[in-house]
Amino acid sequence: MGSKNLAKITLLSRNPLIFTHFIMDLKAFKKKVAKKKDKLNAFLTKLDDIVPDDMPQLVAEVDKTVWQDVDCTTCANCCKSMVPTYTTKDIARISAHFGMTPKQFKDKWLEKDPDNGDWQNKQRPCQFLKDNLCSIYEIRPADCAEFPHHNKKPFDLYNDMFKQNIEYCPATFTLINRLRKRVEKEYEW
Repeated sequence: MGSKNLAKITLLSRNPLIFTHFIMDLKAFKKKVAKKKDKLNAFLTKLDDIVPDDMPQLVAEVDKTVWQDVDCTTCANCCKSMVPTYTTKDIARISAHFGMTPKQFKDKWLEKDPDNGDWQNKQRPCQFLKDNLCSIYEIRPADCAEFPHHNKKPFDLYNDMFKQNIEYCPATFTLINRLRKRVEKEYEW
């Protein structure tokens, strides 16, 4: 499906009077990532050493274009394949929403990461993902609310995270691909 058709479908899916909801083809996305992953990772590695002076402005400009083409509600791959971490505040807020104690909430849905001690989901996809949407969106964990972390500053300090996320997040993949093209075109690289 061409990007113009995808854009039309995305616009339709956002219209509250139309109940069409397009779901992204994640198999096609994975194939796209496989073709470009090495090139994008090489760009991010080089970005560790060479950072354009106007990088924050550049990221902000390119990021705006990403959200014109990517609609998270058509994808939800982060909720399907990644595991968010839960802060103490997240656990208190979400458990209260369900009328549970933090201990009950943790016992039911969370486990401690053996490597770093963070609280995380026991299962994938996320237990709160319903019909490709977050059923606790208004009170979701901070990790989810901040994802895909494009606004982290300075941007280049998060290159390792972006290397991971390009495999899961079409928005991050698109951002890094567009940044690479723009930097290689407009800067001494």
